[in-house]
Amino acid sequence: MDGTPLVIPMAFARLDDSLVLHGAHKSRLMTHLASGAPVCVSVTLLDGIVLARSAMHHSFNYRSVVVFGVATEIVAPELKLRALTQLVEHVMSGRSGDTRPPNELELKVTQLVAIPIEEASVKVRSGDPVDDPEDLELPYWAGQIPLLFRAGSPIVDTRNPPLAAVPALAKNYRRGER
Repeated sequence: MDGTPLVIPMAFARLDDSLVLHGAHKSRLMTHLASGAPVCVSVTLLDGIVLARSAMHHSFNYRSVVVFGVATEIVAPELKLRALTQLVEHVMSGRSGDTRPPNELELKVTQLVAIPIEEASVKVRSGDPVDDPEDLELPYWAGQIPLLFRAGSPIVDTRNPPLAAVPALAKNYRRGER
């Protein structure tokens, strides 16, 4: 890792007062995280595009958090299982009860780290454009274009069709009832 900053998209979850990350056991990133090196984890949700009358005042509406800390490896089997369950639940609430839990080999090849949430930075931008007063009478449209994240209709595994029906929780995502 030689001190070079690295950004990798990862699934995450909150477990008690820690942020949990997982990856392949002994991968460069997970080994680095478990070594006690300082880390920051950033998550941003983009909510919309903000168009102003002046190009220099265009912006985005968003919600963002950065967590700073030092990760420690989760090694206790029961805590690993709890953390992995929480990761699955963060992706889709209720899903862990509809899947096979990790087996011994899967637990062995998966490395988990916890970063205590002790220092974080939160930034939010919402609302209308902020134009200069002299631009308010210009003949250009200004406003917000919301960006919506929504689930589509579930698509069945075509190579190996499941023996069960689409779970209700996946159907609820489609209706926006999450």
